[in-house]
Amino acid sequence: MAGHSKWANIKRQKARVDAKKGKTFTQLSRAIIVAARQGISDPAGNFQLRTAIEKAKAAGIPNENIDRAIAKGAGTFNSGDAQFEEIRYEGYGAGGVAILIEALTDNRNRTVADLREAFSKNGGNLGETGCVSWMFTRKGVVILTGDVDEEALLEASLVGEADSYELIPENDEAAVFTTIENLEHLNQTLQGEGFEVRETELRWIPEMELELTDIEQVRTVIAMIEAIESLDDVQNVTANLAIADGIDLEES
Repeated sequence: MAGHSKWANIKRQKARVDAKKGKTFTQLSRAIIVAARQGISDPAGNFQLRTAIEKAKAAGIPNENIDRAIAKGAGTFNSGDAQFEEIRYEGYGAGGVAILIEALTDNRNRTVADLREAFSKNGGNLGETGCVSWMFTRKGVVILTGDVDEEALLEASLVGEADSYELIPENDEAAVFTTIENLEHLNQTLQGEGFEVRETELRWIPEMELELTDIEQVRTVIAMIEAIESLDDVQNVTANLAIADGIDLEES
């Protein structure tokens, strides 16, 4: 089983100049609401909901806020609340880098306006649906943390029917990839084998990377992604950015 070299590329690049930003309470609460609405409101029988709750707890969201979000999704807490919908947006950054955005919003007009501003201020363009999504594949990802033994990981990945894995030594992490349908099985297998699971999620994985050799273009793309990620309506941002060897983002 070969290691996977593409997922989290932009996250690793950004880590060189800035610590990874956590999701806001608003973003994590919305994820719980949508997960509870799409499935049953019992996390024991709803893997997406259980995963959203785990992320919220890791971010320090109080239990009462989590319970309120579940109730909103199940329709048992104030039926007059806003109704959120999942929408995917696509566009291009500086140098032609493909950007794919997952959002949860109760107001499409507001979300589009905010995204257009983030793109236009940072040398990018918000495109039509489908303009870049063909460059990405959606997969399940389990993020492991700590000192990961590769031989043990390989064995557990085979048992868990993973597609591939990637060791990320600079972050003391490993990412294991699988099909969407197999994500829960893989997650349970890895935990059962004693691995410390930090996060389980669905992600868009770039199939083709675009390498930028201009440091200013790289900085512009990263600035745009950070601006997009700061929006409450945005849940995830994925790019096919690859940074050429020799570029040091810490240089002034």
